Amino acid sequence: MNSSPPSPTPVVALDAQPGFHIRRLQQIAVAIFLQETEDSGVTPVQYAALQTVVNQPGIDQRTLARTIGLDTSTVAGVIDRLEARALLQRNASPDDRRVRLLTPTDEGCTLVAQVVPAMLRAQQRVLEPLPEAERIEFMRMLRTLVSENNELSRAPSETG
Repeated sequence: MNSSPPSPTPVVALDAQPGFHIRRLQQIAVAIFLQETEDSGVTPVQYAALQTVVNQPGIDQRTLARTIGLDTSTVAGVIDRLEARALLQRNASPDDRRVRLLTPTDEGCTLVAQVVPAMLRAQQRVLEPLPEAERIEFMRMLRTLVSENNELSRAPSETG
């Protein structure tokens, strides 16, 4: 029987960890997005998927997942919800019946057009505490962190 004393538990200051602040900022960004877009009934992930389909009609589900950095099973659920709301359509590819191509409906295009101003206000509110020059630098650094760590994600994005 080993009677050595347990090793001391390390004391870690969460406030000094980037991951802690990134998670908190994500929570804040989602809350602001939902406040600004509450009339639309879409989540940030649903908006990203729908906006991408509007930008690229006929995109397949796998490419959509890679484009917005989500795993394919999560995207399938998002697509199910958007399709149930008649915001997009899922059709089999004429070239490969296993591939599902996504197109926005007129209602989906209308919703995106209505949500964009609120979404942009939400983005502005997230960055509002920073002076203008620091907003540009923050976004540059954020893109670098995401791009350089993209392959470490469980669902790497095509765009990095």
